[in-house]
Amino acid sequence: MTERRTTRRYDLSLPIIIRGPAHRALVPQRGKTRDISTRGLYFVVDQKMESGSQLDMTLTLPSEVTRGSDVFVRALGRVIRVERRMEDGSARMGVAAVIERYDIIRGEAARA
Repeated sequence: MTERRTTRRYDLSLPIIIRGPAHRALVPQRGKTRDISTRGLYFVVDQKMESGSQLDMTLTLPSEVTRGSDVFVRALGRVIRVERRMEDGSARMGVAAVIERYDIIRGEAARA
């Protein structure tokens, strides 16, 4: 299999909140990232997601990483791959998503 990634991936386990598109009333899902690049990310959640779905994601960069207060990255993206995986004896969903746009927000403003 040929590697198709063009940007470097960073192994980062960060908290992530995923919301579906505005026209679908989905309860936000919480998960953890596994790796991140400037163009995409891979994260794990409990519920199934559909390939091609639009996502509204909020990543938390903790103060230990930012050397100050928590920083939030609010990103819009799209699911490109979903795979079933086992973690700690539980079935979870691994999701690869492309980032289409993002904003960096400092402090509590991102949680609103």
